This record gives sequence, C-alpha cells and structure tokens, in this order.
Amino acid sequence: MKLRNALIAASAIVSVTSTAALAETLTIATVNNGDMIRMQGLTDDFTEKTGHTVEWVTLEENVLRQRVTTDITTKGGAFDIMTIGMYETPIWGANGWLVPLNDLSAEYNVDDILPAMRGGLSHDGTLYAAPFYGESSMIMYRTDLMEAAGLEMPDAPTWTFIREAAAAMTDRDAEINGICLRGKAGWGEGGAFITAMSNSFGARWFDMDWNAQFDTQPWKDTLEFYVGMMMESGPPGYATNGFNENLSLFQQGKCGMWIDATVAASFVTNPDDSEVADSVGFALAPDNGLGKRSNWLWAWALAIPAGTQKTDAAKEFIEWATSTGYIELVAENEGWANVPPGARISLYENPNYQAVPFAQMTLDSILSADPNNSTVEESPYVGIQFAAIPEFAGIATEVSQEFSAVYAGQQSIDEALEKAQAITNDAMEAAGYR
Repeated sequence: MKLRNALIAASAIVSVTSTAALAETLTIATVNNGDMIRMQGLTDDFTEKTGHTVEWVTLEENVLRQRVTTDITTKGGAFDIMTIGMYETPIWGANGWLVPLNDLSAEYNVDDILPAMRGGLSHDGTLYAAPFYGESSMIMYRTDLMEAAGLEMPDAPTWTFIREAAAAMTDRDAEINGICLRGKAGWGEGGAFITAMSNSFGARWFDMDWNAQFDTQPWKDTLEFYVGMMMESGPPGYATNGFNENLSLFQQGKCGMWIDATVAASFVTNPDDSEVADSVGFALAPDNGLGKRSNWLWAWALAIPAGTQKTDAAKEFIEWATSTGYIELVAENEGWANVPPGARISLYENPNYQAVPFAQMTLDSILSADPNNSTVEESPYVGIQFAAIPEFAGIATEVSQEFSAVYAGQQSIDEALEKAQAITNDAMEAAGYR
C-alpha cells in the first residue's frame, strides 16, 4: 500500500512538472481600445484553462502600428502575438512574416467568421490573422439634440444633411459641438477617415496607372467640405482628435454627431461610461449620391509573427480570444451589448444580440462596404480607407500630416494637396510603380 501511494505521489509530481514545463508566457502587443482593455481583464480565464500567462504591451494606435511594423520587418522577436488589421495581414502573410492559421481546431469553427473579415485577413485563401472584432463606420448621434433641432435622421443620410444638422445642433455656449470627426495625423487615424469620406465625393488615391490624384477636384471638394463643416460645428483642436478623443467628447455630451467605428456603439450606450447613453441613435455613414458611402471596413485581429518560439501557445490564445466561448464570457460578465462585434456570423443569429439596438446597423454597415470596389472611378487597388500596397502606410502617414496641418490652420488646402501629390508620386516612382 505504501508503495502504491508513493507511486501515485510521484506520478502527480511528474504531471505537475510536465504542465509547468509546457506553460508559456506570451507577450502580446495590442491597441488601447476599450475592447482590448476588456480582454486583458478577462485573461485569467485563459490562464486557468491553459496554464499560459500573458504580458501585455498596450499602445496608442499610431505607436502600435510603428512598433509591430518595426519588429516584424527587422525580425526583432519582441512579441508572440500582434494586434494588426486588414491592411497589414495579407501583405505580411504574402511575405512569410506570419504563421498561417490553417490548422485551428474544429471547435473553433473558422467557417463562422464573417466572409468580409475572413477574406480581408487572408492571402491566397489562407487565414493569417483571426478577427478579435470587425467594424465598419457609421453615424452615432444624439436623438435628443436632433429632435430639439426639429430634424429627423434618415437611415442613409447625405453629407449635405449631416452638415445642416451639425450646424443646427451646435451650441457653443453649452460646449456642444454639432459634429466630432477625426483629424489626428496617422494613416489609420485621421487618414482613414478622410480617405473613406473622399470615396463618397468621387476621389481616389491613384488612377489606373498609379498616378496620384490629389490634384483633382474631388479631393479639393472633400477637404473644403470637411474643413468648412468642422470650423462651423466641430470641437476646438480637432486636428489632434482621434478615435479615443472623440469617444470621450461624445460620452461627455459634447458632440451632436460622431462618425466613426461601429465598435464605439457599445461605449457610447454604456450608462457606466456615457452621460448620454439613453439618447443615442445610429445611421449609415453619409454619401453624396454618387453610389459610394463613406464607411470603411476593418478588423482588429490577432496574428503570430513567424519568429516566435511559442507558436502552439499563441494559437491557443488566439482560439480563446476570438472564439464564441469568449463572446459568451464577455456577455456573462459585461452584457451582450459589450461583446466584440462584427466577426462571427453566429453572433448576428443570436436572439440575445439581435436585441442590442446597434447590432443590425453595425451589420448593415459592414455588409455595405466593398474593398474591391470602393471608388466612383475605377482604381487599381483593393481597400476602402487604405490602398493595399506595402508603400501605402508610409505615404499616407505623410499625407495625413499635411492634412492635419490644414486643420490646425498652418497651411491652406491647396498647399496640402500640392504636397500630397508630390509626396505620393515621388514615393510611387521610387517604388517602381511608374
């Protein structure tokens, strides 16, 4: 009997030692958005289930893009998992910089991922990143201020209506701005917004020969309309406002309308964080009657850099964080309105989520965005708020800086467009496109 007990004890020690040996510490780079911060608070569930622990590197959006791009192009090896998006994933996957996610478990159910998200995170049919959440952009507006202005928001408004409504809702004495929009430099910040907006004005980044198009009337029309509307009805300092800054303004009751990522809907309707949670409505992003709306398509997704030595553990984390089980975990702890949206078909078939007031408008916005056909005139690139070529991020960051200088009153629209034209053509020529 003593021998048997000793063998059992020894076996238990070996088992514990084996589990400890298999446990990894994963370093994950992510963006400082609310859904990502919520995920960090729930990571104990992952550790309990797998034994793996997580160290987070949480960064502002522009800084995150710089850090992960530098790390993966230099093979720095600082991260085991990176939060990236639809722009980087196909390019990095094609370069062999990411671990393919073609062997995820049957229980994970890759086929449940919305086709728009799965397609945008794949290269040649292979998935290289799993969507934590997917998004388009839409209008979030104060129903009480709209009513007080004697107006009714259409489900699919024009830019003309939005500008008129913004002016009508603006009350400078009460610090209420009719509209809050991104102006912050960065290709994925203000650059993303103005590019998506420009599509609805008939603009494009390149013609079919990869010539820059900033010297065309649609780009001038876009900037003149945007700057004019923001001067009339936007907040002071809008040149440095991005997603998080405008979210804060809206939650404080200082914006009549905000056009931004659909994922923000759960934050502006959360009574714990938003002073206007009970008076928020939703509508499709505006158009100009030219056949293109001004909404984008994006996913913040989790990918594994090819240089990590912890691929198996990293895949376990990705399955945990982007699964239906994680959605249910958030719903249990935070409510269905706060689950990561826009990634899975089954979420929009779930009656619990169908009852969420912004669920259908989010889905409609995602389904209306077509990255293969985003411009009025034909263009040579895939993408809505970006052109899916390796050079775009660098070019668009510079161009967005010129636009933000206009918003700050440091140069004219004509000067910025002339510089944008030169920056873009010079870079494309150096890269061999022209």
